[in-house]
Amino acid sequence: MTQLLSGLNHKHEPHVVPMKKKTALLAMEEELLVDLTFHVVPASLLSEFAEKIVKPYYSGNINTAIQDLIKKAIADQDFVMSHVTYGRSGGLVQHG
Repeated sequence: MTQLLSGLNHKHEPHVVPMKKKTALLAMEEELLVDLTFHVVPASLLSEFAEKIVKPYYSGNINTAIQDLIKKAIADQDFVMSHVTYGRSGGLVQHG
């Protein structure tokens, strides 16, 4: 079972939440804040990201950059999914 590690209580003590309950928990919370840790990211990739994206467009604030890029990726996906449906055979049908 996939699980989410997050700080859902007011003391921000992390605990494990089953992913199936995640949607219900998100609906109950005004704003769920989590801390993220990235593993095995090449230093060169992070350095290039900071130099080419974070520094010029986000005033060096990597937290703001990551949040903004996540929101943009979700908006892009929502746009794509609003223009694509599945046919009877299960294949994609593009509208356009």
